[in-house]
Amino acid sequence: MTSATNLSELTGDYVIDGSHSRIGFVARHAMVTKVRGAFNEFDGKISIDGDKPENTTASVSLKVASIDTRNAQRDGHLATNDFLDAENHPEITFVSTSAKQVDDGNFEISGDLTIKGVTKNITIPFAFEGVAVDPYNQTRVGFEGSHTINRKDYGVTWNAPLETGGVLVGEKIVLEFEISAVKQA
Repeated sequence: MTSATNLSELTGDYVIDGSHSRIGFVARHAMVTKVRGAFNEFDGKISIDGDKPENTTASVSLKVASIDTRNAQRDGHLATNDFLDAENHPEITFVSTSAKQVDDGNFEISGDLTIKGVTKNITIPFAFEGVAVDPYNQTRVGFEGSHTINRKDYGVTWNAPLETGGVLVGEKIVLEFEISAVKQA
């Protein structure tokens, strides 16, 4: 793993490799279990300043229609106006506004998350997972992070009461990021 003393080696522009990355979520279902899902189509860029990590930037765009919870009926419902309204809001976006190195391998990226036309500033903690040169001579970096949001803050309010009390869908959603990014020449 690259340490803070040679973080400058990472300086450069990177593109998120969608085939080796996962951007997903976890939601409480029926008060007793969790449903996991992901977005299968997304793109993003990271510009790392290893000498001044606070100058690092990132942006990601997710295609709402690519939502995948391994259940076509549920995915279709999540794409409706009850939830993410893919027709009127086809993308979920995140654009960084600041970056901070917490310690040797941990960073915080703050930025504007826009879901269903509502933008809120959030801070996502990321762990640096390492750097490697792949068999195609491409430099790759890996980061993992997660952040919990309240879906109602973004106008995602649909729910159904349960006979036993409680509701079908929890308010808190954990966003999960497993990022592999390729350095651009």
